Amino acid sequence: MQGPAWGKSPPDLVDAFAAAIADLPGSEPRKMFGFPAAFVNGHLFTGLFEDRWFVRLPEADRAELAGTGAAAFEPMPGRPMRDYLELPAAILADEAARDSWLRRSLDHVASLPPKPKKPKKPKKR
Repeated sequence: MQGPAWGKSPPDLVDAFAAAIADLPGSEPRKMFGFPAAFVNGHLFTGLFEDRWFVRLPEADRAELAGTGAAAFEPMPGRPMRDYLELPAAILADEAARDSWLRRSLDHVASLPPKPKKPKKPKKR
């Protein structure tokens, strides 16, 4: 069974993402669905999906970001990820604004209880 055919993230967006999360304390870069993502305490707080950059925010911040034209993050049409919004192009073009939203996302997710680690599955022999 084959999954959906998603396009790759543009290299300049991937580079900007890597640079932006590099200085965020506690940020752990990983891949999610083959795309760059960043976690803190086991929780996803930001990532790329194709040519989109999304962040996880508390309700008040989501309302504020939505006022700038941000859309709900839907990796599959009609299936939005709760608490996540896509950063609009105007914010992506403004490094200071983008970094401010990343910091807000990191701070929010870092305030959540750490996600318990899943026990490792025994190796098959």
